[in-house]
Amino acid sequence: MDALNSVIDPLREFAKDSTRLVKRCQKPDQKEYTKIASRVAIGFVVMGFVGFFVKLIFIPINNIIVGAA
Repeated sequence: MDALNSVIDPLREFAKDSTRLVKRCQKPDQKEYTKIASRVAIGFVVMGFVGFFVKLIFIPINNIIVGAA
């Protein structure tokens, strides 16, 4: 029984803490949501450009390496 309690007690504490966290959370208002969404979109665009330029740089390098063989 002690082994069972040693497994169940941490799970029970985790569930209690998770419930407390969810109750304290609130949905973002429209201003905060717009700010987060725009920053995420900017991040996607920046990462897309980085990937594009890396690919643009490495295609000629790869052709030189493979073409030389």
